[in-house]
Amino acid sequence: MIIQGGRIVNEKEWVGDLRMEGNRIKEMAEHLEVQPGEEVIDAKGCYVFPGFIDAHTHMQMENALAKTADSYETGTAAAVVGGTTTIINFCTGKPDMTLRESYDEELRRAKGHSSCNYRFHMELVKVDEDVLAEIPTMPPLGVTSFKIYMAYGFRISDEEIYKALQAIKKIDCVCQSHCENGDVLDCIMEDLVREGKNVPQSQELAHPVEAEAEAISRLCYIGKMVDHPVHIVHLSTKMGLEEMRKARAQGVKVTAETCTQYLFLDHSVYDQEGTEPAKYVYAPPAHSKEDVKAITEAVIHGEIQTMATDHCSFNYHTQKIVPNNDLRLIPGGIPGVEHRVVLCYTRLLDSGDMSAVDFVKLMAENPAKLYKMYPERGVLKEGSIADIVIYDPEGTRVIRAEDQLQNVDYTPFEGLTYKGRVRDVFLGGERVVENEKLIHRYRGIYAK
Repeated sequence: MIIQGGRIVNEKEWVGDLRMEGNRIKEMAEHLEVQPGEEVIDAKGCYVFPGFIDAHTHMQMENALAKTADSYETGTAAAVVGGTTTIINFCTGKPDMTLRESYDEELRRAKGHSSCNYRFHMELVKVDEDVLAEIPTMPPLGVTSFKIYMAYGFRISDEEIYKALQAIKKIDCVCQSHCENGDVLDCIMEDLVREGKNVPQSQELAHPVEAEAEAISRLCYIGKMVDHPVHIVHLSTKMGLEEMRKARAQGVKVTAETCTQYLFLDHSVYDQEGTEPAKYVYAPPAHSKEDVKAITEAVIHGEIQTMATDHCSFNYHTQKIVPNNDLRLIPGGIPGVEHRVVLCYTRLLDSGDMSAVDFVKLMAENPAKLYKMYPERGVLKEGSIADIVIYDPEGTRVIRAEDQLQNVDYTPFEGLTYKGRVRDVFLGGERVVENEKLIHRYRGIYAK
């Protein structure tokens, strides 16, 4: 099969042809002769991108409040139609499970039910001698990253962070963290309850920017003491960004991810009446327009390395509307995996603020390198796996919940206009999306 005449984007943007054979890219050139019987895909006027990677999703997750609306079956279908060919989902398991038991359970959920490729981050919700001994057994399974929390009931202590980093350093894997000061957030929530303000309109009050900034600073310097890089997930504030800059100036090795919502949503979403703000209960929450501007500029200038979604979908009418509008009972998270590529293309590439090459680095190459999937994935080069997106830049469309594949009854991006469309998607050399339609389901494999 040959993709002909597209604007191929790898280390540069150029017009040419790309031939796939089996599940690999066989060759690329400005012109390739079509072989007898070979299928030709016309990509003239379209971008030919490597398959995009969303390195932060919560498919088929269950917590103390609710179970996500999206299973692997529905969430990965939405992902691949949206141009994401690989997700990295969080593997938590139950408190009494070993890491291997958690991994095996997550694999059972995903295998045979995924329409895009998948792999896992292993969450460390406790760090004891058993966990520390088991961490080195994960990389042979394809787990190259571990997540810790500095907030919520399953946050770990500074001592545990230090010990976890020591263990992760020995196997040269990624340690990433949800950075908010959980002890302080608990105190703030107690104050909100006492004042009768524990409603969704208070979501930003419950998660002040200082809580993110303090935790980022603390994580960075613990990382420096261990002499191992740290990775900040869903960076959302100017103050947190400034703490990261300070740490880098002190020699700290730190990378960062942000998410689509932090480029598009600001705290005005919490000004609405009634239960409407419940749609936007996620953490870190939407912050000020100044924060949106700072995060967007940091993405454009390469200070933030990866763009994800933190896709964690709960239905508005049946899950986010709760008794007494009590903020404590609203499951936190928003959907986004279906619309990440088109929104980021519109805001970053079509706007002229970012080149196609840098856009590919942000959305594909950087996460592939960070999580050790490169050059198998995240790039268009001979010998790489043929995960490919053909993006037609023409025309404009509007996001509507009624049109989405995500198994959720709303989208936080309702009514936003985007430019172009994900036309075709190839997974391991097989076209699974044609003219925006999912034509083959469940072709996703474990991206080891």
